[in-house]
Amino acid sequence: MLGPRNRELIGLIPSALLVTAGFAAIFIQSEGKLSSVSLTYGAAFMGLCLATHLVIRRAAPYADPYLFPLAAVLSSIGIVELYRISNYPGIPNYAREQGQWMVVGLILFSATIIALRDGRYLQLENYRYLIAIVGVGSLLLPRLPGIGQQVNGAYLSIHIGSISFEPAEFGKIAIVIFLASYLRDNRQLLVTAGRRILWVTLPPMKQFGPLLLVWGSAMGVLLITREIGTSLMFFGAFLALLYVATGRFSFPFLGLILFAAGAYYLGTHVAHIYARVLDWEHPFDTTLYYAPNGSYQLAQALFAQADGGIVGTGFAQSILYLGHGTSLVPIPQSDMIYSVITDETGLLGATGLLVVYVLFIARGLKIATLARDSFSKLLATGLAFVVAMQVFVIVGGVTDLIPLTGVTLPFVAYGGSSIIMNFVLLALLLLVSDRARRPAP
Repeated sequence: MLGPRNRELIGLIPSALLVTAGFAAIFIQSEGKLSSVSLTYGAAFMGLCLATHLVIRRAAPYADPYLFPLAAVLSSIGIVELYRISNYPGIPNYAREQGQWMVVGLILFSATIIALRDGRYLQLENYRYLIAIVGVGSLLLPRLPGIGQQVNGAYLSIHIGSISFEPAEFGKIAIVIFLASYLRDNRQLLVTAGRRILWVTLPPMKQFGPLLLVWGSAMGVLLITREIGTSLMFFGAFLALLYVATGRFSFPFLGLILFAAGAYYLGTHVAHIYARVLDWEHPFDTTLYYAPNGSYQLAQALFAQADGGIVGTGFAQSILYLGHGTSLVPIPQSDMIYSVITDETGLLGATGLLVVYVLFIARGLKIATLARDSFSKLLATGLAFVVAMQVFVIVGGVTDLIPLTGVTLPFVAYGGSSIIMNFVLLALLLLVSDRARRPAP
């Protein structure tokens, strides 16, 4: 019977094959011939994964054997699609830059595994308030003059020279660590104490107050930066952890009522959000379609997904640019990459991508069920749910299920901060898994 690390090693083979086959298909379509470069790229990708696998084998030998291969598959899909998007004159080489950021992400992944192995990640509990302050404070950075920049009405990233970073990617991990630590210490009081009004037991403010303060600060900062997608992701993770920690359905139900009231107010009184809601309701309205920052982006994404049909048009066969760098599908490397994947691989390919995400999230929740202590359970739950909310927000926006936001698709979409922090998130999940699956002394 194969051990967990050998299963992980075998599970990495499909990702390397995806890179090789994907690049080969692009070369055949664009150049009319099969290039050996595709084998080189596949071997390089496998080499990176193999080096990281050796770190896991050494530092976290009992960790979940499927999470890292699933992340590798998602990363391989992203790199292939980004190379296809870059395969036009005058378009930046997104695939090469993504590959460079992936190397940095794997280095930080390995550093996190080594530094926090053997249960040392539990020491993060001791610094929960510092982590929360740094996490919330980092969300304010895009509003600072000189380094912050507004994109499509929202303040998402900071720019220092040629380097761009989205603080929300770090903030999501920091807030989850704080919530997991605080709820671990106070969940019993949240359940047993407090006043009962009708069918809802309101927790005592002495215990619930600091939790609301940190979470409310994060929400307030995100509203200041106008990044509603990340706010929704944090809110979803907050409700999920609150429910897992207390077992009270009344808490998330009350939270959903408050969310609905807040969403209605913001959607009718804040111009930026109101415009997004109108685009969501009427993506093909000609007035909105041709308006600056209107529904053109969403409508083109829907057209691209419809063009893919069941099996897709094939790699490098969809129309992305009209010449002179004019994008037919706006921001295909980031916000709209799911629509490009659906266009070229069809409904089957898009479903396959979502299945990989479902498996990744399921393994994360499985880790939470196996964890031996409350902090680890809540940490794994929060991290898995953050990924789930992130996928829901961006895929739901691109498919017009919910208003479109600027959240990135984990491991797939272009973005250095996203790929780096998602690998750190993966490392934390594997550390929890290694401690949970390690034989008892």
